[in-house]
Parts: sequence; C-alpha cells; structure tokens
Amino acid sequence: MAGSDIVFKSFSSGSCGNCYFLGLKEDGAIKAGIVIDAGVSLRRMKKELAVDGLTMDDFSAVLVTHDHLDHIRSLGSFCKHLKKPVYATPDLLFALSHHSFTLDYIGAVKKELCEGWNEIVPGIISAKYFIVPHDATQTVGYYIRIGEHKFVIMTDIGKMTDEALKYASEARTVVIESNYDKEMLLVGPYTAELKSRIISGHGHLSNEECADAIRKFIHPDLKNIFLCHLSENNNTPEAALEASVKVLKDNGKEGIISLRALPRQTASHLLNL
Repeated sequence: MAGSDIVFKSFSSGSCGNCYFLGLKEDGAIKAGIVIDAGVSLRRMKKELAVDGLTMDDFSAVLVTHDHLDHIRSLGSFCKHLKKPVYATPDLLFALSHHSFTLDYIGAVKKELCEGWNEIVPGIISAKYFIVPHDATQTVGYYIRIGEHKFVIMTDIGKMTDEALKYASEARTVVIESNYDKEMLLVGPYTAELKSRIISGHGHLSNEECADAIRKFIHPDLKNIFLCHLSENNNTPEAALEASVKVLKDNGKEGIISLRALPRQTASHLLNL
C-alpha cells in the first residue's frame, strides 16, 4: 500500500509474559491492528501504547498461539473488559473455554480459525496458523498478511517444521524463538527433568537451532528478524545475536536484514517494518 507503514511492538517476550502488537499505519494514524497473545496486563499495555501515541482502540482482535500462562495470563481480563474477538484454533478455544483464567469470559468473544486464510480485519489483515510441536494443548505460529506485508511469528516452537520454514521463506518479517544457549542450559541450575523438557523437541528452540532455521529460510525479500522468548537463566541477547548474525554474514546480509533481540521484561519501541 503506497503511503502506508507496517508497525510492530513487543510488550514483553519471555517466560515472564508474551504480547505483541502489529498494525498498519496511514497518515500517521493506525488504520488496523491486532495483538498476538495476552501475557501482559491491560494496564501495562495501555501505558506502553500511550508511549507511542496509541490507544487500546488501535487494535481490533487478539490471536492466541497457545495456552501456557505466559501467553494468556491476562486474556480473561482482555475478554471481560475489551470485548474484542479472540481468534484461535478449535482445539485451543476448547481448552481456553475450560481454563480457570479464561473460562468465565471467552465464550462471548471467541472466534474459531479455519485452516487456510482467515480474514481478521476485512481487506487489511488476514492470518493462517501452522502447528508447531511445543508442549501445550496445541501451539501454533501465524503467517499474517497485513496490507502487502507478509509477517511470520513463531514464539514457542520445540523444533522447526517444514511448514514453518516454508512460510518464513516468503515473509518480509520473521519473529522467531531463540530461547537458550545449549552450554548455559546444560551447566545451569535447572533440574535434569526440566533441561530434558527444554531440549526434547517439544520445548524450546536453541540459539543454534534458530540460526540453522534462518540459514534455511533466508531469502532476498527478508528485511526483519526478531529473536524472541530469550531465557533469563540460559541465554543472553549477545549470545542469541551472535549465533544468528553469523548466518547473515555468511549470506552477505549483515546490515541489509535488520536483526534484533526483543527484550524480555520491557517493551520495545514501535518499530517500522
């Protein structure tokens, strides 16, 4: 769309909470926007949006990736107070309809996603989900078309799938998990059981696995990569970036593709994609 911008903001990214805003901006104002996951409070979201001159009216729907608490902690409050539609797969909606945090409030706003493309904001934002093997009731990533921009987000992955790689290889912006440094995890304080869960292929994606995925999906139209869901105990932004920037260097894309690690507990700026 000529004269328009796609904007993105992370409110929080990690086990402390996950929530993201994606919008289409025209003539300095948001024309359409959505939120992905609801792991931060309404009060905090309102405050962080205001920093960038935005309000709660600048998004019209919530997409849910899975039912772990760091992604749905405030979803019940979102449903009760905002009354905006909440989109998820049939399996996820069933789980959320029985979850103590959401069961009293989601019924009136839940919207079932079908396979293939779903119109979220008619004519402006559409989304399709793809399943990833993270150990929730069901976990999905999203391939989103907003205006002419193709955007992929996959926060808790477990392991990369061919479908996820296919969609990422078409996207201009990719948000991808880079959760842990393997050496830090193995020598760190977690129990053997928790370490095994994280590296099982149904837990989280390591820095090295993230970098390998980028190596596979990097393509000429890719402009932005955001590393998300970094572990507080088993990773650092420097370690995550070091693993992925090597891929960009090897492909002659350092400085051409924007690579950022999203902060865990604080919000990012409103970023123009």
